[in-house]
Amino acid sequence: MTALPRPEDVIAHRAPFLFVDELIALEPGISASGRWHLTGDEFFFAGHFPGRPTLPGVLMCEAIAQVGAIAVLTDPRFAGKLPLFGGLDGARFRRQVVPGDTLELTVELGRMSARAGKGSGKALLDGAVACECDLMFVLVDA
Repeated sequence: MTALPRPEDVIAHRAPFLFVDELIALEPGISASGRWHLTGDEFFFAGHFPGRPTLPGVLMCEAIAQVGAIAVLTDPRFAGKLPLFGGLDGARFRRQVVPGDTLELTVELGRMSARAGKGSGKALLDGAVACECDLMFVLVDA
């Protein structure tokens, strides 16, 4: 079995804006799954919200998008590209996520062309959906 790459070896994101700690499954150009372990030391918890730290929903969407970008960029057809958000549809937030939680992030890619694509993703907390959304992205030269 081939070892999975580290997220930072595939996408350009770096701390404090890298929200995928590890990959757990990968089918280049098709799907990817990863985990984000929230320690409580993340920069956003201090202000969102003082006394009741809660992961912002938009950052769950960003984490899902980062996993999607890994699925895209490991496909040789998209080498040298950078996927950028083109849109976000149907975002639903179903569970509060707090320090100490681990999110399992999954993305299934849909229609892909040389310039754009779509995907559908979820962030699961203990097997229950915390966030789900549909992603649209454009591909630009890196």
